[in-house]
Amino acid sequence: MSILGTFVRPLAYVSVPFFLIHTLANHNPLIKYYLRLGLYLSTLGICSVWGAMVAVGMSLAGRRFDVNFVTARSFYLLTSRVLGIKFVVEGEEHLDTRPAVLVGNHQSMLDIIYLGRIFPKRASIMAKKELQWMPLLGQYMTLSGAVFVDRGNNAKAVQSLMEVGEIMKERHTSLWMFPEGTRSMREYHDMLPFKKGGFHLAVQAQVPIVPVVCENYWRLYRKGVLGSGTLKIRVLPPVSTTGLTTADIPDLVNRVRDQMVAALREISILLPQSAYPESKTEEVQPPQEEVPTVDQPVAPEPEPEQSEPETPSESGSSVRRVGGNENGTETEEDEGMVLVGRPS
Repeated sequence: MSILGTFVRPLAYVSVPFFLIHTLANHNPLIKYYLRLGLYLSTLGICSVWGAMVAVGMSLAGRRFDVNFVTARSFYLLTSRVLGIKFVVEGEEHLDTRPAVLVGNHQSMLDIIYLGRIFPKRASIMAKKELQWMPLLGQYMTLSGAVFVDRGNNAKAVQSLMEVGEIMKERHTSLWMFPEGTRSMREYHDMLPFKKGGFHLAVQAQVPIVPVVCENYWRLYRKGVLGSGTLKIRVLPPVSTTGLTTADIPDLVNRVRDQMVAALREISILLPQSAYPESKTEEVQPPQEEVPTVDQPVAPEPEPEQSEPETPSESGSSVRRVGGNENGTETEEDEGMVLVGRPS
């Protein structure tokens, strides 16, 4: 009996707290939310360590540009089981288009799960230069072939885009970007105006654009809610840029955005037309946009005296800082760069 007690007592000490947490979570939605959020962040931590190991091993093996593919799939396999969130993909064959600029809608930090499901082989990401020096993350991104852009220097950013295009064709690799530039999670199915950086890159390199759309998952994840379920991803046919010039970029941006918004509404839960505000597509037209300053909130149509025009780069793209978005958490808008932050 004493031997049995030696094994039973420690087990009881461990199981009782877990039982209590599970019971509280089933009766308190807020506790359940934070518990599941903690599990999600834990899987991120685990896969970060795994990713660093994969990056070193695969780089030594000469498969540097498949690091993101292996790490992404590992993250999806783990996280989808922990949270019970799975994805059904339509048009997955289009992801084999290489080289290409892959563009996807950016709702929240949970997008990393859908990236884990669809991130293709021989693909990299574009990120702000500051991330290159972050411990572990910076080394991982460098080993996986990430492209770092200096947002504070337009000339360097433009030069980087030109170099990236040549590198993509030389290495036969693709680049992933979020053209909205910042998270746009909301209840209705729409997207923010697109930044032009990725489109300039595609046109300069004469490589196709592959749009990827993830279903609006507001019903599963928002402040205080983190549920489970099955979501849809639709990969649209490649959009050719052959023969296009910088003069064609505004029309290209609008055309791709319209296709993605239409797909988003088709694969998401049907909402009445009255749920959508006035379209913001026209905001990406060639004339300079007027945007709020750092200390002002985002407004659909800011008055000229309350705003400062953004400064376009030589490629026509721009980088700007704003006070926040609909979630109230963003302080920066990046040129399609991958953002990983705390949930709103």
